[in-house]
Amino acid sequence: MNLVAGNRLTLLRNGAEFFPALVAAIDSAMADVRLETYIFEDDDAGRAVADALARAAARGARVRLLIDGFGSRELPAAFIARMEAAGVVVLRFRPERGWLQFRRSRLRRLHRKIALVDGRVGFVGGINILDDRAGHEGVEPRFDYAVRVEGPLLADIYPVVHRLWWLVSALSRRERELAHAPPPLHPGPVGDTTAAFVQRDNFRHRHDIEALYLEGIRAARREIFIACAYFMPGWRVRHALMEAAGRGVRVAIVVQGWSDHRLFQQASRVLYGTLLDHGIEIYEYEKSELHAKAACVDGRWATVGSSNLDPFSLLLAREANVAVMNEPFARELRESIDHEIRHGATAVQRLLWKRRSLAKRVVGWLAYGYARLAMGLAGIGDRWS
Repeated sequence: MNLVAGNRLTLLRNGAEFFPALVAAIDSAMADVRLETYIFEDDDAGRAVADALARAAARGARVRLLIDGFGSRELPAAFIARMEAAGVVVLRFRPERGWLQFRRSRLRRLHRKIALVDGRVGFVGGINILDDRAGHEGVEPRFDYAVRVEGPLLADIYPVVHRLWWLVSALSRRERELAHAPPPLHPGPVGDTTAAFVQRDNFRHRHDIEALYLEGIRAARREIFIACAYFMPGWRVRHALMEAAGRGVRVAIVVQGWSDHRLFQQASRVLYGTLLDHGIEIYEYEKSELHAKAACVDGRWATVGSSNLDPFSLLLAREANVAVMNEPFARELRESIDHEIRHGATAVQRLLWKRRSLAKRVVGWLAYGYARLAMGLAGIGDRWS
């Protein structure tokens, strides 16, 4: 993990803070805009971002948009055509080839969410280009985070984004980059925050985000707060959390109370019993959909990004997190997660959990077995226990 000093990082909560900041940054662009996302929807948020990208291209900026072929598979062709007509270059990462054709590589998705503007400002987090209330009208907005990044850390993010664009453009033959290196970039110090950009890919950085979490958990002395949409960590992370609780660290984990992937949620609940037995607090968030992927340790170490603590994020997808060593930022994140726990979540009670019905236990174990089968078919079952 390459720690870089001299940054200014701003925590953004939900789309209400993220989208205005993103659109404003794109509207300030004069030369270069790069955006990667898993989901890009044709809704109010998507149209606002698409319009900003088109305006930047009209001003002469080079605008690149990379969307995942599965996550954004329902984005209308006409929507993409309008952006392309305005000068935005749009590429798909691993476009879908048909539902009947099974490929292990189909699960290797572009799940990270990154935006970069003119080498001055960037965004890293878990928020897709998707309205907070899409599919859930009449409820509170999704619970999610992103980070606005300014400073020398951008020099670590640009090569990663540029390299993937170069690879996808070469394979698609849509746009040929002349070089495999990003443009010259020398962002100077703008703040007092030390941070690191941590990615996960299927080459040199396969375990970097898992290692980031393990380092933070093992260093904890007082408390660990984790907000995770899809929580099904492997043995190493589970063991580290239980060890932390065993040495007196308060471990509080908030997960989805209602989920868009019910089967996976049932499978992840199989882990509750062991975690609760070791004194770990588990809260299910019910005010809205929890989509956050964030953690805070001892009010001094924090991470925000796109990676869940599940096998698909940690062993298959391309993910990106920012690790932050800054007490004011970490305290702000900690207070935000704690606020959501107190006002939007329900604690899972150990004794009541032990007394749940046999039918619910059977459903959980069947779901867990199905999840294990899916991992085996994806070729990662032997790396997850």
